[in-house]
Amino acid sequence: MEIEGLNIKWLGHASFLIEGDKTVYIDPYVLPASPKKADIILVTHEHFDHFDRAKIKELLKQGTEVIIPPGCASGLDCKFKIIRSGETIELGAVKVTAVPAYNVNKFRMGNIPFHSKDEGFGYVLEMNGIKLYHAGDTDFVPEMKKLKVDIALLPIGGTYTMDAKEAAEAANEIRPKVVIPMHYNTLKDTAADPEEFAKRVNKSIKVVISPQ
Repeated sequence: MEIEGLNIKWLGHASFLIEGDKTVYIDPYVLPASPKKADIILVTHEHFDHFDRAKIKELLKQGTEVIIPPGCASGLDCKFKIIRSGETIELGAVKVTAVPAYNVNKFRMGNIPFHSKDEGFGYVLEMNGIKLYHAGDTDFVPEMKKLKVDIALLPIGGTYTMDAKEAAEAANEIRPKVVIPMHYNTLKDTAADPEEFAKRVNKSIKVVISPQ
């Protein structure tokens, strides 16, 4: 689906295919049969449902740029670039900036957050004059209030990330032109209703559910 000048396809869970000047995959855990090869692959963090080495290998071609957080470097059998929080990597006409993604109220046993600060990131992808934000696995964190983006991809599944209510609050704070819910109804404990999310988002923001 063309959205704000980019062809955006939600593949499932947190996996997206973004096409513009380059073919970009974000967190390729869910892929179609015989997927188009990638110019750029972005991985938000090392959890299995975001960092799938076999799926990354399936997307590689000569010259594919793979951008990962430091925690994903182990066992990745291809060339890659490590990005750190706040850093911007320029890949020709495309810019990728790592932004914070972490939990503030989602904890596993021992009061340990499912996603610690600087363990992984969200990304702001600048391509074709559009700024697209993929939040990664995160709660509604203060750093989001500084973002100025056209499109926001926000998790709504709860348990490990924002739920629908929290994600709508984040969308209303960020105020993108378009918001797309993700990270729901794929894994156990991520059940959510995207329509509930849509009802909570300000009417000035366009909500697109499951772009294909």
